[in-house]
Amino acid sequence: MLHSIETKSLTKSFGDVVAVNDVSFSVDSGEIFGFLGPNGAGKSTTMMILTTLLKPTSGQALINEFDVMREPKKVRQTIGYVQQETAVDEYLTGRENLLLQAKLNHIPKDQIEQRIDEVLELIELSDKQNESVVTYSGGMRKRLDIAGGLLHRPKVLFLDEPTVGLDIQTRRKIWEYIKKIHKEFEMTIFLTTHYMEETDQLCDRIGIIDGGKIQVIDTPENMKNALGNEVISIVVDVENPEFLSELEKIEFVKKINQDGTKLTLFASNGAEVIPQIFQISSKLNVKINSISLTQPTLDDVFISYTGHEIRDDDSGFNQKREHAKMKRLRA
Repeated sequence: MLHSIETKSLTKSFGDVVAVNDVSFSVDSGEIFGFLGPNGAGKSTTMMILTTLLKPTSGQALINEFDVMREPKKVRQTIGYVQQETAVDEYLTGRENLLLQAKLNHIPKDQIEQRIDEVLELIELSDKQNESVVTYSGGMRKRLDIAGGLLHRPKVLFLDEPTVGLDIQTRRKIWEYIKKIHKEFEMTIFLTTHYMEETDQLCDRIGIIDGGKIQVIDTPENMKNALGNEVISIVVDVENPEFLSELEKIEFVKKINQDGTKLTLFASNGAEVIPQIFQISSKLNVKINSISLTQPTLDDVFISYTGHEIRDDDSGFNQKREHAKMKRLRA
């Protein structure tokens, strides 16, 4: 299958800080692919390289078989890019914003009006097109922003944290539009996010990225299945290395993560594992404060590969600070 995106040992450093560390992956044509990771993980830096806004320190990146370093103009002609911060002009109307985008993207004059009408209908803003964007809600502005990235009918659409800062109802509405766009245009979509549910709802495959490195790439379902059928969370009174060692010997336990006195067991048969846990704790005189059994989620997958949780920081403050730092370093 043709790859819309392909990177080979992609690396980007800002002084002593390695933001993207030897990243290699590919995205199939027509796929929705997501980078999942916390603020500062390297998601946006990778996307800025793929969209020709940053030059890599080393490695290679191809978009629709065009090299981002050697053929940046050809790359830009085949992609759409919607950044995290909304780029619409709030003093223009919705239609005027799209008209400006159409001219910037050199869309033929005889096609501009038709394309604007099409995307306005697609994102359900036709009835608001002649109102100033200053009157739009956050979700409406994001939909308009995405529409601007669709006008020139890109083969690949890049969405950087497309729903950050939006409330959960608006976030889900944006997900619906992204699915609708994907179906309508049959395009490849690459998105970055730190929302677990977002990747679960939208992505065919995801890459978990942390500290500039890709930890794993697979479908959300395969990732959860690989952990086992169930997740057993235990909180004990005090840390006990012997207790941990004995738990690791249980037949159905695939993996254990420890965070102080909290133990997370990924198992394939919780009904048989839990009685054995109590037997071991009784033998070693380990007090169990709490124990729970759940189905694995992407949160569990992330913890399994990185050893920590994603902090759900809706403010985006850390990312804005990182963007500002990158601009200073590039200057």
